Amino acid sequence: MKFKPYEHKRIRRGKSVHVTQDEREKAVESASQIGKDIETKFLTPKTENFVETDEVKEYERRIELWMKAGYPVHIIGPTGCGKTALAIRMAEKLGRPSIWVNGDEAITTSDLIGGYSRIEMTTVRDKYIHNVYKDQDVIEPMWVSNPLTLACQRGYTLIYNEFARTRPEANNVLLSVLEEGVLELPTKFGEERYVKIHPNFNVVLTSNNIEYAGVHKPQDALLDRVVAIHMGYYDKETEIQIVQAHSKIPRKEAERIINIVRALREKLDGPERPGTRPAIMIAQGLMTANGYDKKYFEQLCVDAIASKFESLEDATKKREMIRERISIFK
Repeated sequence: MKFKPYEHKRIRRGKSVHVTQDEREKAVESASQIGKDIETKFLTPKTENFVETDEVKEYERRIELWMKAGYPVHIIGPTGCGKTALAIRMAEKLGRPSIWVNGDEAITTSDLIGGYSRIEMTTVRDKYIHNVYKDQDVIEPMWVSNPLTLACQRGYTLIYNEFARTRPEANNVLLSVLEEGVLELPTKFGEERYVKIHPNFNVVLTSNNIEYAGVHKPQDALLDRVVAIHMGYYDKETEIQIVQAHSKIPRKEAERIINIVRALREKLDGPERPGTRPAIMIAQGLMTANGYDKKYFEQLCVDAIASKFESLEDATKKREMIRERISIFK
């Protein structure tokens, strides 16, 4: 959420402005509601259909150990491998509220910490008594906290999804949080400029591997303060159960879809490799269609995976590759 800079308006000479008690209370109430709306907006959704196989539990065990030790955890892996769901699950296991921010190129430090929200109010001008000046009530703009500040103040778990897609300079504010246990709010003054970090505060970061488009290499000073958990794609059994949980498709069909997707991973390179998410999409498409023929199933597979392809020509070439894998896993 972006904040408009607060504008100081000059009152013309010879005019007095009086703000009633009712107007003042409404303005403060309005600003307070802004803060509540911001917090509600950033609260993390709950996990649904989360699958816990032995492999998933092993990741959970490692992440939980570091989080309980007070260290931020950075989950790194290919797109669609389950990083975000795992991060949300780990925040839930801590038993405290969690708050969410999704990184991208446009994120600024203010998007993380917050800023001043402008208060609009109606004024009453005295048109009947001349040359009389009344005291003017002034309502200061109210600070509205964004995800990082809320999490630091209240001991929430901050889930910073797609952390490495944010430009490194915007994340510099995290350095003092993780090292000194203090969050600095640059536009505030005096004691209010510094927020002491709540003892229950914790951070889970997720990022794609560096070879993905739009991914920045975070600054070394920040990486030195976090624990990295590198993920690959889950094993076959875990992926089958995930597809079933999200689509309610029969196991035989879920296994077939996973076999095709995993076979394609062996033939495609880097970011083109399909994750578990396209497999879920194929399964949900089949369940929506209530049955399929061979040609229809092939098209579902192409559509779900083709977002990684560069053009129609590229998709056409790789359709044959998909067709071959479908014929193998009948």
